[in-house]
Amino acid sequence: MIKGKIVSKPLLYFIVLISVICCSGGTTDPSPKDPIKPPTTVTNEVDVWLTKSDQSVKLQKQTSVLAFSSDSNNYQNIDINTSQTFQSVDGFGYTLTGGSAEVINKLTPSKKQELLQDLFGNSATSIGVSYLRISIGASDLNSSVFSYDDIPAGETDLNLTKFSLDKDLPLINLLKEILAINPKIKILATPWSSPVWMKDNGNTVGGSLLPKYYSVYADYFVKYIKAMQQNGIMIDAVTPQNEPLNPNNNPSLVMTAPQQADFIKNNLGPAFKSAGISTKIINYDHNCDVTNYSLSILGDPIANPFIDGSAFHLYAGDISALSTVHDAFPSKNVYFTEQYTASTGDFAGDLKWHLKNVIIGSMRNWSKTALEWNLANDPNFSPHTNGGCTVCKGAITINSSESYTKNVAYYIIAHASKFVPQGSIRVATSQSGTLSNVGFKTPDGKTVLIVENDAATVQAFNIKINGKWATTILDGGSVATYIF
Repeated sequence: MIKGKIVSKPLLYFIVLISVICCSGGTTDPSPKDPIKPPTTVTNEVDVWLTKSDQSVKLQKQTSVLAFSSDSNNYQNIDINTSQTFQSVDGFGYTLTGGSAEVINKLTPSKKQELLQDLFGNSATSIGVSYLRISIGASDLNSSVFSYDDIPAGETDLNLTKFSLDKDLPLINLLKEILAINPKIKILATPWSSPVWMKDNGNTVGGSLLPKYYSVYADYFVKYIKAMQQNGIMIDAVTPQNEPLNPNNNPSLVMTAPQQADFIKNNLGPAFKSAGISTKIINYDHNCDVTNYSLSILGDPIANPFIDGSAFHLYAGDISALSTVHDAFPSKNVYFTEQYTASTGDFAGDLKWHLKNVIIGSMRNWSKTALEWNLANDPNFSPHTNGGCTVCKGAITINSSESYTKNVAYYIIAHASKFVPQGSIRVATSQSGTLSNVGFKTPDGKTVLIVENDAATVQAFNIKINGKWATTILDGGSVATYIF
C-alpha cells in the first residue's frame, strides 16, 4: 500500500530495495506529487547478518547500506523500547556430550584448534558460544554408559571411595582447551542417571533413586563439583536430573516432583550449603507440557530457597510455559536447556522453527539461556549408547581428522551467540505479523534485534527506535540479526 494504492509485490520489493541501498534507512512513500529523490550518500548505521532458508546465504554480513531516518512510511514496524527491560542473558550454546568430545578429539591438533576458535573465540570470524551443558557421568550420546562410581553388582560405596572422573577425562581435557579460549564460559552439569547401585531397579535405564541413598547422592554431586574445580572447571549450575519424567533413555532415571523436592530440600541444598558450594540448583529440566512439576517444587517453602530456577525442553508443550512458571515465581530464573535437530529434518524447516521457538521464543519468555542439544557427532550420528538417540544431528559433523561440516544448529545458535554476549539485557520489542523477533542491549551499549520471517514471502518492515525508522526487507523463511 502506497498513498492508499495497492502495489504488486515485485514493485514493493523494488521500492524498499531502492530505499535501503540508495537512499536511507527510512523512506517517504513516492507518489506523483512526491517523486523518488536522486540517491544521496548515506552512512551505514545498521550491520545485518543474514541466513536464508535455501542455504544460499549462511550467516553472512550484508554489504547494503541501512540507516535511520525520520521519514515515515506505511510498512509494518518492529518497535524497540530499550527503556523497558527484562532478564539478563547467561548465554547461548550447546550440550558438549562425551560423544561430542570423542569426535572433536579425533581432529588433528590444528584442525581442532580451528574449530574451537570458530565456536568459542571472540574474533570477527568466531560465533562466541558462551554457555555449555555437560553430563554428570554418561549421557545417551556417549559411546558407553558409566557413572563416576561404578562397582560390582551387589556392592555399595556409601563413602564414595571409588569415585573417579577418569572415564570423562577426554571431555575434561577438551573443556580445558575451551576454557583457555573463553575463560568466562558458563557450564551447566546434569546427570542422566545416578550410579546403578543407588537405584531401585539395578539398571541404567529407568528406575528411581532409593531414598536411603539421597544423602550419598548429594555427596556425589559435591565430590563432582569439587573434582571439576580441581581441574580448573567451575560448574555454574546443576539440575538434579535430565528429563526426570523420561524412563526410556539409556541412561535415565525417574524423579517425580515430590522426590526432587525432597532431594533438594533435605539433601542436595543442605549439602551444597555445608560444603560452601555456590553452584546454582535448577529444578526440572524437561518438557514445557508439565509446568506443575516446577511450580510444585518452587511452592515448597523449604526447597524454594535452595533453588535458582527451572529448566525446560520443548519436545512437548508450548514455549510460553516458561512465562507461566516465571510469572508464578518472578524472583526465580528460567532456562532453556535442550532441543535437538534431527537427521530427518531439513535446513529450512529447522532454521525457522528453532529460531522462532528456541532462540526468540525462549528469550521472549524470560529464559536466561538458549541451548541446542548435541555439539558434534560423526556422519552416522554417532556415538550414542545402546538405546540412545540415533537421529540427533550435531551442530558440527566431524567427517575426518581434517574435515568438519557446519549444520543448521550451528547457524541457529550463531545468530544469537555471536552478537548477544553474557550480561546482555532483553529489551521490549513489538511483534509484527509473521516477523518473530527479540531485542537486546549489550554490555557495550549496542542494540541487537533478531528477526525470523515465518512467512513464505518477502516482508518489508521498519526497525523503529527513538522516533526513527530503518526500512528493510527479509525473505520468507530467512533469519537476520541487526546490530546498531
